[in-house]
Amino acid sequence: MWRKALVAALLALAVGYFYGSPELPEQILQYISLPNFQTSSQNLNSQNSLERVISSAWEALITLPTRQWSRVAVGVNACVDVVVSGVSLLQALAVDPGIGQDHEVLHSKEDLKEAFIHYMGRGAAAERFFSDREAFQRIARAAAEYPNAKFYVGGNAALIAQKLATYPDLMVLLCGPVGPKLHEMLDEQIIVPPDSLQETDEFHLILEYKAGEKWGSTQAPQANRFIFSHDMSNGKMSSLETFVASLEEFQPELVVLSGLHMMDGQGRELWEERLKEAVSAISDIRKDIPIHLELASMTDKDYMNSIMQEQVMPIVSSIGLNEQELLFLSQAGEGPHAEMVAWKGIPDVGRVSDILLWILEQHGRSEPSSEADLTRIHFHTLAYHILVTVDGYWGNQVAAVMAGARVASNQACGLQSVDVSKVELRAPLEFYSSHMEPREQLSLNPAEPVTVWRRGNVTFHFTPVLVCKRPLRTVGLGDAISAEGLLYSELLPQQPF
Repeated sequence: MWRKALVAALLALAVGYFYGSPELPEQILQYISLPNFQTSSQNLNSQNSLERVISSAWEALITLPTRQWSRVAVGVNACVDVVVSGVSLLQALAVDPGIGQDHEVLHSKEDLKEAFIHYMGRGAAAERFFSDREAFQRIARAAAEYPNAKFYVGGNAALIAQKLATYPDLMVLLCGPVGPKLHEMLDEQIIVPPDSLQETDEFHLILEYKAGEKWGSTQAPQANRFIFSHDMSNGKMSSLETFVASLEEFQPELVVLSGLHMMDGQGRELWEERLKEAVSAISDIRKDIPIHLELASMTDKDYMNSIMQEQVMPIVSSIGLNEQELLFLSQAGEGPHAEMVAWKGIPDVGRVSDILLWILEQHGRSEPSSEADLTRIHFHTLAYHILVTVDGYWGNQVAAVMAGARVASNQACGLQSVDVSKVELRAPLEFYSSHMEPREQLSLNPAEPVTVWRRGNVTFHFTPVLVCKRPLRTVGLGDAISAEGLLYSELLPQQPF
């Protein structure tokens, strides 16, 4: 019996090498070394799967920091999300499938259809402004009346506040355009200043699609969503001054800022002046209070450059972003790998590492002589996360990056804890620290699932995500990831130079 097993194993090993599978040889060698050849592969997978090892390691290794936040202020974009199947809604609107094409601003149903198809075919998230108010209201009405439509708290700030409010010992202030329906849905623990309350809600439409879903000739490689709105309150960041004014009374230990992306697509004349006012308002926040900036999808390179180089990024301590936002940031600033049009499949860890280091070197405080405040970036993509920090500023980042990955798995599956039967490991087990020379070859140890490396005085923390096979909801994952990462992070006391 053992001879047959050995022959089968060697044959599989040869086939694996012939077809270039990098993982098969190691799996076969592990099988050959088993003392009991009767053990079935099914039992092996159920008892010793990488997913189970990683999940167990998370539970053992994720610990809260010594000094935790007690008061966090969040602003300034908030709305009600109307979530529907994108394909179903477009079919209900009597729109036929066709060829995808990106649009920086949506002006019609046709623009919406083309942009949706463009991103659905890539399995990528995106957010766009819909310029025609009346047309948007007609589409919004159809979405709200659709049989399976769901209403949720929306807007990065409100979603981050909701996640933070799940921790009972944490006081959370939320500033943004909060209408009656949104106010009703917010956690009771969240404090909303009276000046943030308004008579009507802002609605954002979330068109979701599932992995493998087809429409015409387009098929989604993975589950994701396309967001659009005609939202003038958030589009002008109208609550920003109210937000900053409320901080003096609230006395937060951490400020989380989002909503800058809502001005994208509104025209240079509007965002140029408003961005100056925003920077002036943000500059009024006490220097000893760290500010985390949550980025989102943008299309205007000039606007992104203003945020990055001249305006916002140098005066915040931390940023959170995904792979589309990271690459667009590099393209706008002509950084590393800016020649890439888009990521192909799982973003290459070495390329991601290069761009993250460039951001901290060009726009952060990677050198003590720099006047910039940026010392931390939390990058997340479907298969893995990287938390990168300038040495000496942040603590507990190993736990923080794992906590962000764990919440991504749980929230996507709609669970309180990881169910290894419903998730899968897609992160690379081996990768490089850079796409350029010199570079270091690195590997993932599932029992201690954070790989750490340094480049100069910058430290990288990589961890895999256990990807939900059948996600229930993709909206707000990035906000939950950033919120959880911040909850487990500790700002270290600074010594004067």
